[in-house]
Amino acid sequence: MAAITRDPRSAPHALRNDALLASAGAVIATALALLTDGGSTRPDVLDQGGRPDVLGWALLLGAYVPIVWRRRRPMLVLVAVVALVVPYHALDYNHTAPTPAAYIALYTVAVTGRPLRTIVTGAVVLGIALSVMLTVSMHQAVELLRISGWIAAVLFFGIDVRFYRQYVSAIVERAERAERTREEEARRRVAEERLRVARDLHDLLAHTITLVGVQTAVAAHVLAADPDRLDRAAVARALDDIAETCRTARGELRTTLEVLREGQGGGEGRGPLPGLAGLPDLAETARAAGAEVELAVRVRSDAVPPAVGAAAYRIVQEALTNAVRHGGRDDLTVRVLLYGGEGALRVEVTDDGVGGGADAPEALGFGLVGMRERARSVGGTLDAGPKDNGGFTVSAVLPLPVNRKAEEAG
Repeated sequence: MAAITRDPRSAPHALRNDALLASAGAVIATALALLTDGGSTRPDVLDQGGRPDVLGWALLLGAYVPIVWRRRRPMLVLVAVVALVVPYHALDYNHTAPTPAAYIALYTVAVTGRPLRTIVTGAVVLGIALSVMLTVSMHQAVELLRISGWIAAVLFFGIDVRFYRQYVSAIVERAERAERTREEEARRRVAEERLRVARDLHDLLAHTITLVGVQTAVAAHVLAADPDRLDRAAVARALDDIAETCRTARGELRTTLEVLREGQGGGEGRGPLPGLAGLPDLAETARAAGAEVELAVRVRSDAVPPAVGAAAYRIVQEALTNAVRHGGRDDLTVRVLLYGGEGALRVEVTDDGVGGGADAPEALGFGLVGMRERARSVGGTLDAGPKDNGGFTVSAVLPLPVNRKAEEAG
């Protein structure tokens, strides 16, 4: 089957195999020339020609030599075979012996060339053979015409094999293309998953470390402000906030890292994505860090798909982290507004800080990049920049499905 479906011009060991084929053909031709009776005088028996002499043997065996190069130059090989066989038949030697060489050459032309060229070539070869047989005898010409169906069979068999090879080649090509597509899709998904995990870790760690740093600074300030009148309640409250922030971060970190263990059978599957329901906790955490947070959610959480809700959650988380980190004032106020309209969830986070917010030089890391990637991951857009009157604004538009438009709560 592999030999049939493979292109003969690209087959391995082609020259060696064709040399063996030519040798086998020459042996068969020799046997036919020696064992087939010729020169019969009976009218009911076809005259198959006489036994070859020295010239006849040279023409007969020489016709099989070009077969060695039949894959490289099929038309030239056919021309060479015809050039040797025509005088052989014209001298009325055994007419059966050269038949294998002619059939091999015709088949090679048919299996390697276009169908139209094959049919024209077969017609020309048949015409030449009939002309030569007419010079020998009318009876031989009629008999050749009678058995010309074998020539047509060889040609059409070669054409059919050619079409079958093209069909198999197309199937193999499609399978290879599909395999490459699957591999590329798998690599793309892996890259997207790695990017998503990196964003999650960045948002989580940046938010947690920032809040822990602020809360630790508050505790240190209380301890150093008046050692003689230590406000133990304030210190305990700050430490409790730090512990709660660490517990929350540990839970989110475990949920995020479970994704990396799924491929090895570890973990119990990823927990639910963070969403709009977690925004009050984010606001409370930022308040514990000393910021005044005004949160207004004017959209039902069940009207927002989980992926869009998670993107909104992470955008608000990063915006609050940047505001707390770079606000630059003790009475920092951050306003968070989420509302639906025109088939989209709109997220706005503004602060009145003086430190430039997320646009500060020390903030030029992956914060803004991560927020924009979050928005793009669900087909949305995000704009961020300083306000004219001070502070910083983050504004995102996250599209919602048409049949799940966000509805304003009031």
